[in-house]
Amino acid sequence: MPASRVMPTRESADLIEVVRDLAARELAPRVAKAEEDEDFPRDVFTTLGAMGVLGLPYPEEYGGGGQPYEVYLQVLEEIARVWSSVAVGTSVHVLSCFGLVGFGTEEQRRAWLPDMLGGGLLGAYCLSEPHAGSDPAAMTTRAVREGDEYVLNGAKAWTTHGGRADFYQVMARTSDERTGISCFLVPAGAEGLSADPPERKMGLTGSPTATMRLDNVRIPADRRIGEEGGGLRIALAALDSGRLGIAAAATGLAQGALDVAVDYARQRTTFGRPIIEHQGLAFLLADMEAAVQSARAMTLHAARLKDLGRPFGREASIAKMVATDNAMKVTTDAVQVLGGYGYTRDFPVERHMREAKVMQIFEGTNQIQRLVISRALARDAGAPIGVAGAGQD
Repeated sequence: MPASRVMPTRESADLIEVVRDLAARELAPRVAKAEEDEDFPRDVFTTLGAMGVLGLPYPEEYGGGGQPYEVYLQVLEEIARVWSSVAVGTSVHVLSCFGLVGFGTEEQRRAWLPDMLGGGLLGAYCLSEPHAGSDPAAMTTRAVREGDEYVLNGAKAWTTHGGRADFYQVMARTSDERTGISCFLVPAGAEGLSADPPERKMGLTGSPTATMRLDNVRIPADRRIGEEGGGLRIALAALDSGRLGIAAAATGLAQGALDVAVDYARQRTTFGRPIIEHQGLAFLLADMEAAVQSARAMTLHAARLKDLGRPFGREASIAKMVATDNAMKVTTDAVQVLGGYGYTRDFPVERHMREAKVMQIFEGTNQIQRLVISRALARDAGAPIGVAGAGQD
């Protein structure tokens, strides 16, 4: 059953309805086979781009939708309710545009953003490395300035859309200082850029993930985003927003699993009545509903702080942790509700459970989120009070 929502405008409420219709009409009939065949639905991202979804939270002057994060995340959740790979891919694409929107020059924005936000180009985000995941400052991929070009060498692991994207936002070391990292926009056709075979994953199999290799990749110096040495700041700021995207995707995934479980429990009978009327199972479903609603509330709280221009990093980490831990619990319980059928591929809940696991890992493991939250508690003396719609304090 669709989530009950309170949208900030009539326009945003209409957008939710359009996305729900698209998900039911075009995504739902394809998802099971595409995931089984490990088929990447590139055409779906073209459609979402034409609808404005891929640039939804970015300024209209560059081709974006000009919508607050509160709206964008609820759209993302509606997609994830039906097809998690597409929702995660949308979140990653939005993440890959973040550096250019926030730190690029006006000339760079006007040259590249319209195609990126309009769906003509699909993005990927290259931060992690085989030995530098939770500690991005330990990366070894290097960019060396040679005249009007940079030459990049190294490897980037766990790249969503790796080998299928049209551009890659790459973080690379430009000095030996620990924080001497810069941000680059590398086109897919750059000579020396290649992708390893996709990872063989337990879930999100419709979303290709690969290690990207950079072997003397030469790009013009004007493809550096922001100042030299400013890449780590860009990466960390992007991750705060990206964690909200994953929180929304996890919440949508959990909602989808809950919907299947409730529908099954209403139809399946034992001892002469639907199993949803048996207290033991009814209470399990009630806990699942509470978990989904809690994740949604926390995610939207963090989004509203971001929309107000307030600090939201701690809340983003809480949202990511709560939503993904809850998704793992809800999807596991959905399998339990369906019993033996839940363990088969005849129903989607076994896929939901496999997809939920990685959400506790990427965009910073949930152990890292706990570290971020605890450090914020040690550092922050108090929280200011803001007023909705008042902008930055």
